[in-house]
Amino acid sequence: MKNIVILISGSGSNMAAIAQTAQDEDWRNQFGANIAAVISNRAEAQGLQLAQALGLATEVLSHRDFASREAFDTALMALIDRYQPALVVLAGFMRILTPAFVGHYAGRLINIHPSLLPAFPGLNTHQRAIDAGCTQAGATVHQVTAALDHGPILAQAVVPVLPGDTAEALAARVLVQEHVLYPQAVRDWLQTQP
Repeated sequence: MKNIVILISGSGSNMAAIAQTAQDEDWRNQFGANIAAVISNRAEAQGLQLAQALGLATEVLSHRDFASREAFDTALMALIDRYQPALVVLAGFMRILTPAFVGHYAGRLINIHPSLLPAFPGLNTHQRAIDAGCTQAGATVHQVTAALDHGPILAQAVVPVLPGDTAEALAARVLVQEHVLYPQAVRDWLQTQP
C-alpha cells in the first residue's frame, strides 16, 4: 500500500479535496494508495475535524512544545514515519522545514503554492501579483527542496487577474483551482510509482 500522509495547519480545504477525490476515485484499488494520516502542528486546526469526518486518522504535534525547529522536525519525522509514507503532502502546512526534514523525504514530499512559481515565492502572493500588474496568477504543485517554494514543478493552474481585483477575491478564485489541481497532481504522482 502506498501510504500518503498529509500535513496541515489550518482549514484543510486542500487536504479535504485530495481525500474526497481519493475516495470518489477509489485510489485504494486503482493505485494501491491510502491516506494513512492527517497531521497538524495546531490542535485547533479546522482541517482536523474535516479529516475525522472523512474517516481519516489524525495526529497533532505542536511546534510550540519544542525548543527549536530542528527538534520539532525530528519529532515530526518520527511521527510521519510510523505511517511508512510513500508520499508526504504539504496542504497548508505553515512551517518552514529544515534541510534534514526535506532530505529525509526527498522525491516524495510535495507542496502547493498559491502563485505561478517561480514568481512570488513566500507570503502575500496575491497582493504581490496584483501590485506587479500581472494579468495571470495561479497555483503550483512542486516537489519540495531546501529552498523555500522551489523545486521541480509538477503541475500548475492559471487564473486570470481581473480589473479591480483584490487579494481576497483573487485568492478565492485561485483556491477553487487548487482544489482541482492538487488531487490531480497527487493522482499523477501515484501513476508514476511502481
